[in-house]
Amino acid sequence: MKKDKLHIHWYPGHIAKAEKQLKAQLSLVDAVIEVIDARLPLSSSYDNITGLLGEKPRLILLNKADLTDTNELNKFIKILEEKNGFPVLKSDAKNAKDLILVIKKVIELAEPRIQALMAKGLLRRPARVMVVGMPNVGKSSIINKLTKSSKTKTGAKAGVTRQQQWVRINPQLELLDTPGIIPMKQEDQERAKKLAFVNAVSENAYSNEIVAKELLALLENKYSQKVKEFYKTDLLTLEDIANARNWISSGGMPDIARTAVFVLRDFREGKIGKFILDEV
Repeated sequence: MKKDKLHIHWYPGHIAKAEKQLKAQLSLVDAVIEVIDARLPLSSSYDNITGLLGEKPRLILLNKADLTDTNELNKFIKILEEKNGFPVLKSDAKNAKDLILVIKKVIELAEPRIQALMAKGLLRRPARVMVVGMPNVGKSSIINKLTKSSKTKTGAKAGVTRQQQWVRINPQLELLDTPGIIPMKQEDQERAKKLAFVNAVSENAYSNEIVAKELLALLENKYSQKVKEFYKTDLLTLEDIANARNWISSGGMPDIARTAVFVLRDFREGKIGKFILDEV
């Protein structure tokens, strides 16, 4: 990888394997919860989600909403609802208040399929749901939050590997405790770059210094004053931030490697501020 250019690469073999595994999981459920990173309400969703999920109804869950500007996020909620035709809810993995609404909505989405099965003479059963999304958008934290009060595993169903278990959330809902990973193809480097900003891409796929520079450039364009105030500097470069924080290497030069790590960490933990990186 050239030092002056960001290019993030996924291997086609990994993508094919993820798609095959996801389709096998989808055949087992009535509805899905699609988890999206609220800081990237467009870039962390999958363009061809309908092609991937077929007719499966879904609840779109904007996770990590506590790290975003609420007013700005509400605009994206309207856009996503109009675009997809499915309900969109905000979520914070640290907060359990939204649990009841999430569970209620996903049971509603699964009900038509339950009714169709009953029309064929089958007895009513709990709705079966799984959580899907891009890598590292918080799928596992959502599963953990949903299953925290319900540790009862109901065992493997037909066609499910031993690693995949169903957890009874309540008498009306069972959750597949294995998250479904929606693979990301590599054609759109602008999107890949944003996914790297929020740590939704393996760190092995990019350089911290290059990603941190790209992040600062985007933040300067959208949230310049807030970021400058946080780092107490007039210029948003790694060198200036290093000097402002007195992060100096043994040779007396700004410690760019250390600064890049801290800039990415500060952004990802919401220390700099609450931001959305996509444009309406």
